[in-house]
Amino acid sequence: MSDMVPSLPFPMHPKMHEDQALAFTAKEDEEERRHIQKVQNAFQYYRRYAYIRVNKTEAYLNSLSAEDQRLLSKYRSHLDNVRGCIDCNQSVICEILRDRVLYPTSDGDTDIELDEAPEHVRHGDMDQTNFLVDGHDDDVVVADDVDVEPLKILKAQSTLKLIARDWSAECAIEREQSYKPIIDSIEEYYKPSDYKLNEIKILVPGAGLGRLTYELACRGYACEGNEFSYFMLIASNFVLNLCDYENKHVLYPWVHQYVNNMRRADQVASVRFPDVCPVRNPPKGNIEMAAGDFLEVYKSPNAYNCVATCFFIDCANNVIDFVRTIYRILVPGGIWVNLGPLLYHYSDINGQNSIEPTYEDLIIIMESIGFDILSSRSGIRTKYAQNPQSMKQSEYQSLFWVCRKPSNDYEKAQQTSEAKERDNKEPPDLIVNQSNDHDVDLETEVQPKQT
Repeated sequence: MSDMVPSLPFPMHPKMHEDQALAFTAKEDEEERRHIQKVQNAFQYYRRYAYIRVNKTEAYLNSLSAEDQRLLSKYRSHLDNVRGCIDCNQSVICEILRDRVLYPTSDGDTDIELDEAPEHVRHGDMDQTNFLVDGHDDDVVVADDVDVEPLKILKAQSTLKLIARDWSAECAIEREQSYKPIIDSIEEYYKPSDYKLNEIKILVPGAGLGRLTYELACRGYACEGNEFSYFMLIASNFVLNLCDYENKHVLYPWVHQYVNNMRRADQVASVRFPDVCPVRNPPKGNIEMAAGDFLEVYKSPNAYNCVATCFFIDCANNVIDFVRTIYRILVPGGIWVNLGPLLYHYSDINGQNSIEPTYEDLIIIMESIGFDILSSRSGIRTKYAQNPQSMKQSEYQSLFWVCRKPSNDYEKAQQTSEAKERDNKEPPDLIVNQSNDHDVDLETEVQPKQT
């Protein structure tokens, strides 16, 4: 077995049909190159933009009375510690960007260290997400000589938190909340005693930093992660292929959280990653990571035994497109395992269309498309990239289900007939009713004891 996890195919998916590949015209390729360059710029300018936020606070501190400044002497020292943490994060980012296989390079500037922010930069509080990105707001970054966008700076900061979520010991509980139900259900359906696991093909759309994909491959399954975000692809490539021992790197993922801190130490708390080194601990099963839009890349029917989605299905403008695609690419008898909320990322975003079906609507949609719902639960308590020491703790009451694509034409015909009967009736309150003709388990999960 190779000592290295297979490199990320980038930017083209290796299974992309020839006609799709031809569709990548020179113009589209240039647009892709510019987009990747913007992502790279956001990483490279991370420190200088982060410094501007600290400097703003320090400038206000310096304007206060001498007595107020005396009372805040330890807070002033804390701001110096924040800068030190930002410096450490930038060092990690430099390591992440050191391998240039995934990204385009500009002529003659591949080794330039971008240590100063470009001229004409105006910077708001980049740790807040409710600012305007329209070029007219005073807090929007404007850069004449380099493409650095406010939203991409936020995504760069978010990527650091997601590295902690997927690859640090400190976030193990959060990972267990999200990944364990999915892994357990897959192992229950595709039991190691009943199947050759290396022949069970699992797709993980929205794979993020790749931990769920890696864990499934470690259990022997042939696992493929798909990710659209270049922030995620660049960082996951680094962890999966370039980190050569456990806990090699130190990261300060919460350093941009200036509010809801009980202690100064909470803002500058560190994590080490990766807690498990994929290079030294290659999975038993095959693992791949593929770049691209899920709906564009995955068109071949009957290709996967399982699709595992975690915090993913609400990332679509039209979630029905996701459901139909998942159904199409599953082999007959294959399963779809899902966990996550219904945040619907495009809801209320300017310039974007979105539908936001409820849970009961989704049940009707899945059954109408043809899925047999084997089990379904609500109320699963999950967090997402949360600072464990923060005074503010956001928690989802997530949904979880296991659906199966019928294994033969008879089952499909039966489902179609029953679906037509249901369509002629008023849709039941599927969350309240605990069973139906398909023995769907829709009970709310018992809440875990408070600790």
